[in-house]
Amino acid sequence: MLTFVGLGLYDERSVTIEGRDAIGDADRVFAEFYTSRLVGTDLDRLETFHGTDIEVRDRAGIEREPEPILEAAQSADVVFLTAGDTMVSTTHTDLRIRAEERGIETRIVHGTTAQTAAGSLTGLQNYRFGKATTLPFEKAHGGEGVPDSVVSTIEGNRERDCHTLVYLDIKVDDPHWADGDDTYMTADTAAELLSVEFPDQLAVVVARAGSPDPLVVADTLEELAGRDFGSPLHLLVIPGELHPIEDEALAAVADS
Repeated sequence: MLTFVGLGLYDERSVTIEGRDAIGDADRVFAEFYTSRLVGTDLDRLETFHGTDIEVRDRAGIEREPEPILEAAQSADVVFLTAGDTMVSTTHTDLRIRAEERGIETRIVHGTTAQTAAGSLTGLQNYRFGKATTLPFEKAHGGEGVPDSVVSTIEGNRERDCHTLVYLDIKVDDPHWADGDDTYMTADTAAELLSVEFPDQLAVVVARAGSPDPLVVADTLEELAGRDFGSPLHLLVIPGELHPIEDEALAAVADS
């Protein structure tokens, strides 16, 4: 059995009771934290909280060398952990497909996602979110400014009057990235990049979703580019035209 468990958004307590039970019942527990991170905790605290050893794999250990996980799941109860909800990344979907092809039973225990949290914290209606996109660091995509794919996603959503959730780049534990402590893109950096393509555009920053002190700030991209939003993780939302209820909700819950 291979059970995929989403750990939620922030720390060791963000997991559901069902997820915690699955971890406690497992013979082996694997995890990856390169697609997203629990910034409110670390590996030692996770292991102590769940009373188990957690075997962390890097990107290569999941995408190119999944055999240890699959072999273990053929004869034992194995749990695979990720931050957020476990099936958001295609990496995890690929691992599940491989398991099913081998006749290994799989199960999913969901966790809270950044997308649902963004809607909840901002008051923007969930069904109005269009296609999401990820904004990479400039040197990560080998160019300057914002990639055309990000621009086209935002423009396409705006044409359909949809909100765009912009995930911000994470380079923690990336062997090809060496830039001091600058491993999480911050919302002010993202706003500065996007303001060139979308001047005077209203945007909403969501910082530390799932933590005891989440932050929501709404302003133009130009204004957001000059602010400090504190520790990660950060998200950015480019809204479509606001419904009156959304406008009222943002005015009530967001700093500006």
